Amino acid sequence: MIDLKTRKIDFMQEFFRIENEEAISRFEELLEEEKLKSDQVFEPMTMDEFNQRIDQSLEDIKHGRIKEVSQLLSEIKNWS
Repeated sequence: MIDLKTRKIDFMQEFFRIENEEAISRFEELLEEEKLKSDQVFEPMTMDEFNQRIDQSLEDIKHGRIKEVSQLLSEIKNWS
């Protein structure tokens, strides 16, 4: 298997051969999306936050603020 450094070099060589401005724009957009993803830092919850979420979930169940999986899957199909 080829290592990451070699793959990057191969990719850049192919990238430099591209003459299509639209293709370059798409690569720029993809790079920006990946940069945004890597900038996101997730902090673990504290035990207090975790317990609060559990309490809130139990309250939601108690008051009928829930959805069946089938209902949620049906809604997801309509996302665009």
